[in-house]
Amino acid sequence: MRRRSLLLAAVPAGLVTLAGCGDDKSDSSKTGASPSATASSAPPPKIVDGPLPAVTAGTKFGEKPTVAKGPGDPSKNLAVKTLITGSGRTVAENDFIQANYLGQIWSTAKVFDNSYDRKRPLVIQLAQGSIIDGWRYGLAGKKTGSRVQIAVPPTWGYGTEGNEQAGIKGTDTLVFVIDLIDSFNSKSSVKGTPVPQDDAALPKVGTNTDGQVPKVTVPKADPPKKLVSEYVLEGDGPELKSDQTVLCQFQGLVWDGGKTFQRTYGSGRLSQFSLEQMQQAVKGLAQGLTGKKVGSRVLIVVPPDLGYGDNPPSGGVIKKGSTLVFTVDILAAM
Repeated sequence: MRRRSLLLAAVPAGLVTLAGCGDDKSDSSKTGASPSATASSAPPPKIVDGPLPAVTAGTKFGEKPTVAKGPGDPSKNLAVKTLITGSGRTVAENDFIQANYLGQIWSTAKVFDNSYDRKRPLVIQLAQGSIIDGWRYGLAGKKTGSRVQIAVPPTWGYGTEGNEQAGIKGTDTLVFVIDLIDSFNSKSSVKGTPVPQDDAALPKVGTNTDGQVPKVTVPKADPPKKLVSEYVLEGDGPELKSDQTVLCQFQGLVWDGGKTFQRTYGSGRLSQFSLEQMQQAVKGLAQGLTGKKVGSRVLIVVPPDLGYGDNPPSGGVIKKGSTLVFTVDILAAM
């Protein structure tokens, strides 16, 4: 089984998931280390600039760092230092971030988790109950492209219970080096290159990149019998693998009448779901996204046998035998 980040919590309640689909909760809970289980009710921490241990190797952005043992006793406050100042978007609370990181214990320099070795950056929301409070307070206001080092006392980490799986005691201060790669919020959309939409038998999708819902025009014709997955805007990121989790903007419509059954655009939320779990819900959506590039907008037409078939969600516009139309902005993946 692929090892998941110790920091990854269950998908927060603010996320939208597709009708009839589970969120990523069951998958992420396999780590046994959800920060939401020890969310702090303490007031916001005082943020100080040290002490912090030295980064002795891997000092460039994107390199796996080597960090020395903590010098003496750690601060009782949250220590935060920007090691490399980026020039990208300023991160705000409740944004999603994409980041590489290394975490170790102050007193021993024992590394308990890092994303560099997995070669898959973490994608997570800076929201209470989604991530440890040390990250939530320490990263807000930083710019993407920055490398940030923080020392997190138990109050804003895993609390007095610690994290047995990771070997973290309830008295341990934690040290993190975090490379902020990108950030996303409910107004984000992809910026890929437009691809000609020449097939009159397929829906036409808007190419706006302002975070607003792209217009979808469904032709007054019979839907295709097979799965369709086409770029509308083609990005230049890595291709999605079938075992990844996707952060996206999306909308879902039924072919017959073009009625929308769910969307994130304009809702103030994003969607995050596991492609493996999506295989159990809307198989065609998972198959249509697999192999597509991060940073792309994709049109996916799902025939009934790869959608809900004869078992549609109750009370909605999806009926037995409905063909589904999705547009998905693939913002990030992990």
